[in-house]
Amino acid sequence: MKTALVLGGGGFIGHAMVTRLKKDGYWVRAVDLKYPDFSDTKADEFVTGDLRDVDFVRRVIEYKGEQGNYYNSVPNYLIETFDEIYQFAADMGGAGFIFTGENDADIMHNSASINLNVLECQRKLNESYGSDWNHRPVENRRVTKIFYSSSACMYPEHNQLDPNNPDCRENSAYPANPDSEYGWEKLFSERLYLSYSRNHGIPVRVARYHNIFGPEGTWYGGREKAPAAICRKVAYANLEDTIEVWGDGEQTRSFLYIDECIEATRRIMDSDCTEPLNIGSEEMVTINELVRITARVANKSIGRDHVDVPHTGVRGRNSNNDLIREKLGWDYSMTLEEGIRKTYNWIMGQIAKEIVDDADISDKKYLAYGNCGK
Repeated sequence: MKTALVLGGGGFIGHAMVTRLKKDGYWVRAVDLKYPDFSDTKADEFVTGDLRDVDFVRRVIEYKGEQGNYYNSVPNYLIETFDEIYQFAADMGGAGFIFTGENDADIMHNSASINLNVLECQRKLNESYGSDWNHRPVENRRVTKIFYSSSACMYPEHNQLDPNNPDCRENSAYPANPDSEYGWEKLFSERLYLSYSRNHGIPVRVARYHNIFGPEGTWYGGREKAPAAICRKVAYANLEDTIEVWGDGEQTRSFLYIDECIEATRRIMDSDCTEPLNIGSEEMVTINELVRITARVANKSIGRDHVDVPHTGVRGRNSNNDLIREKLGWDYSMTLEEGIRKTYNWIMGQIAKEIVDDADISDKKYLAYGNCGK
């Protein structure tokens, strides 16, 4: 049985990956600061802890086989490496979190610390695992492959000024000029993973996510992305109500449904492709169009109250899938409207269950216009 470690397994994408890996027959350990918010994990083990703590990371990347789990001590000769590690853990959110400037130091420090810990602990484990430490023949030793989830936020701002013609090809990343510290950290960490791959022989795969959305994603509280925020606002609106939209609403984005993101990620991990690849949709829409699509799904006539704010992100961003089509034969298939319908219906179900206090999520003065890559 293959084994996988999912870091950030309590978050939106990580939780979905755990579910997929279990369906594919893996033994899975998930790790996060918290359990998933909306449904139980399918992981064989779920370990809570802080990945900024290097001692915790050192322990959590050790697979102890059928003889033990994270909480048990076993002899060194029983400790193995995982077949695959999926690194989703990061300090992130929508524009209301990313672009205010108030969280820049935390974003840079927390995410960079996690990635440095993961790579250095895996390097040291590989060196121990490749010695006489566990008395295994070389041919029986696993080689851990690591997936790193980067973001479209690492693309340069100067290539995303035209809302009708943004350039997000993989080879357009340099000269570097991300529009946020979140994007700079993602770019740094891409280079970090690829450097460890070159210098220490750790197989690495990197994907640049473009606005992943769907059921069980954050939908209130300030870290939600545009599809969830707009679905929430429309759900709480009356039949002919008005919701707030940051800026003029002519900013363009593309959004990819979660199931398609997971499928593309699994294909990357199963491939020999070592260069970063975009994972996203090429169905680019304005934020105003996103509101119209959501209103149509809800069968409401929704107006827009445009609010000037200092941080709406780049003017245009759209995935370019030429390279992943060429390398892996993958492409998205779900329309944005179909994905919004699934997400809207799920959020309506959450509202019906009264999972959160209405005062926290129905304030129509707040709309998190999330526009970063994840």
